Amino acid sequence: TNPGNIWDYCQKGSGGRKQPENAPLPVVCISTTAGTGSEADNSGMVTNSVTKEKLGIGFQSLFPVLSIVDPELMVSVPPALTAYQGLDTFFHLAEGYLSKKANFFNEMFSITGIEKIGSYLGRAVKDGKDLEARENVAFANTLGGFVMSTGKLLSQHSLEHILSAYHPNLPHGAGLVLISRAYFGFFIERGLCAEKFVKIAKTLGFKEANEPKDFLVALEHLLQECGVADLTMNQFGIKEDELPGFAQEVRTSLPLAFDCDPIALTVKDCEEIYKRSFK
Repeated sequence: TNPGNIWDYCQKGSGGRKQPENAPLPVVCISTTAGTGSEADNSGMVTNSVTKEKLGIGFQSLFPVLSIVDPELMVSVPPALTAYQGLDTFFHLAEGYLSKKANFFNEMFSITGIEKIGSYLGRAVKDGKDLEARENVAFANTLGGFVMSTGKLLSQHSLEHILSAYHPNLPHGAGLVLISRAYFGFFIERGLCAEKFVKIAKTLGFKEANEPKDFLVALEHLLQECGVADLTMNQFGIKEDELPGFAQEVRTSLPLAFDCDPIALTVKDCEEIYKRSFK
């Protein structure tokens, strides 16, 4: 219903920054994966392969008027993609919970969704036809969309989007896995969000958790259970000498998510997280 192409309406980077002149056609979402929560939010990511930018586009008018979340439509998703998508859901939930813009409303969604991921994602990865597992992971995914719509995420997603913009063969969830230990460890080492990290660890199923670093133990268990703990940047063609440039670019082109972090990450901090994630 509007002229031009989608990049004209991107509000960041080299996007055209146009506003829609006309109301869009009604959006109806039927989920066939459980990862991004698109059935419950008003935005999406667009990759510009010419400029190597991967940026979000969203307007209030793009919230779905109807969403159908049916786990029977997800049983054919292969194990690796089930893991990548489900972990994307987990990071939505965890980032929203740790965000400076967290609130009672989205924290409620986060904790419920994290409990579902901890209990059911491993099962869904191991047996894609396990409808109980698929249903609970799908529900967690929709909650992740609510978390994004009622709060904000952290810069982990921004750090990943740079990786997959330059390496489009890198699945988004896999990219998040690659940087997750170093990213959350950065805040834990600085004593930030201590109670929340313990709460997430307990909610994932590590009931004995009593200190923030137990979050990393619980995360490692989840990655192992999903069969993705040994992913490396080398597998996806990412070179170590690219990382300083990525760190510089992410702070320039995707600044908004950094405003939600427990502390403001510098370019040097981003480079440290990338380098600690490289193997």
